[in-house]
Amino acid sequence: MTEEPAPLPRPVSLVAIAAVFILMSAYWALTVRVYVPHRAPAPQNQTPDNLPKDQAWRATPATRRAYLEDLRQREATQSGKYGWVDRKAGVVQLPIERAMELIVQEHGGAK
Repeated sequence: MTEEPAPLPRPVSLVAIAAVFILMSAYWALTVRVYVPHRAPAPQNQTPDNLPKDQAWRATPATRRAYLEDLRQREATQSGKYGWVDRKAGVVQLPIERAMELIVQEHGGAK
């Protein structure tokens, strides 16, 4: 018995492969030369224009830092004192340590 030689690829498949290669190359060339990405948003540290007064703290890194320090200072002083949140509804503000003690007393310390 004699072995038959492997069949040669059909010309149609070679043409199809060449066409796909040419189309992909054309797409890549157009993408590289023509495509312009959308304009990126402004960086965070750039000064925004026309900010309302209640958002002026967002203007620069220095103003954001100052606002955060002020906010943390207010939260620290507020979390350590007694006060009314809503007097009509009977909602009060307690220091965190005292609130934890009351919760432990109310629900029991051990199960």
